Amino acid sequence: MADVLDSVGMFDLAAALPEQLASVAESVGDVAGLPDHDDVENVVVLGMGGSGIGGDIVRAVAGPFMSVPVVVAKGYEAPAFVGEGTLCLAVSYSGNTEETLEATQAAVEAGARIVVLSTGGRLGELATAMEFPHITLPDIPMPRAGVGAVSVPALLVLEQVGLFPGARQYVADAVDQLRRRRDELIQVDGPAVRAARAIGRTIPVAYGGDALGEVAAYRFKCQVNENAKAPAFSAGIPEMCHNEICGWGQHGDITRQTMTVVRFRHDFEHPQVSRRFELTFDILDEVVHAVVDIEAKGEGSLAQLFDLVIQGDFISLHLAAEAGVDPGPIPVLEELKAALVD
Repeated sequence: MADVLDSVGMFDLAAALPEQLASVAESVGDVAGLPDHDDVENVVVLGMGGSGIGGDIVRAVAGPFMSVPVVVAKGYEAPAFVGEGTLCLAVSYSGNTEETLEATQAAVEAGARIVVLSTGGRLGELATAMEFPHITLPDIPMPRAGVGAVSVPALLVLEQVGLFPGARQYVADAVDQLRRRRDELIQVDGPAVRAARAIGRTIPVAYGGDALGEVAAYRFKCQVNENAKAPAFSAGIPEMCHNEICGWGQHGDITRQTMTVVRFRHDFEHPQVSRRFELTFDILDEVVHAVVDIEAKGEGSLAQLFDLVIQGDFISLHLAAEAGVDPGPIPVLEELKAALVD
């Protein structure tokens, strides 16, 4: 990709995702200061943007197997139920995300047990001052490229507490699948290139089934926004079958020219969700530019989710390349952050 505008090296960062997961898993040993299993009544993950996606992955993969609820909070406030029985994972790559800092402080005041995940920053300083467990994240140029770094440590913390046994094997299986998929994606004119060309300059609407697919679809939407600097939208199935499906058709003459549906499929879909994908295909196919299917492979739910993630990441990067856009810099976000502190 030497001839592609990529000042930060986003293509290389995407290709290094399997090694990122493996390295982070190896670096996270026993974390001191964690609560006992029986003392945890709920788990809350605080985070925004590229850090908050780690909480979404935890909820989708570990949540169904956990004996206590896991909630992802993205904003300035911690949930009202947070208290002494809460294990709170505060995730901010820079350690300076203002929403996460404020929500973490509220969780501290409520008596929650805090674990900080950051490269440092004010959140790291809080962990040092309060003697909270602090997992130091690797230095990666763009937080959105650290999707493995913000999710794997959280899963391993839950394993250590006894809430998600087998997390390390889940990660190992994900690494294996990511390496296989990466070898396909880096090929000249590979599947991500073809998918990006099918989407072209239309607006992608991503659909995913159940929690795993919905997270993958949302991740893709965000990556198109930040990498390709283009609009994109996402929703989950079955929910879209109760409302959004009604919106396809009335303006078919416009949507056929402007919108493409991208469907994120995996082996863990509820049978009725798979059926809903089938039943809605003809409706969508008639009124959009194209329907592009992204299918997961791999052993276990984490492997399949990350398989969808890396495919979506590469498609978003090729959308940027096709448009002549540098996927790395995100000046509008930096300007917005600066304006907030003026």
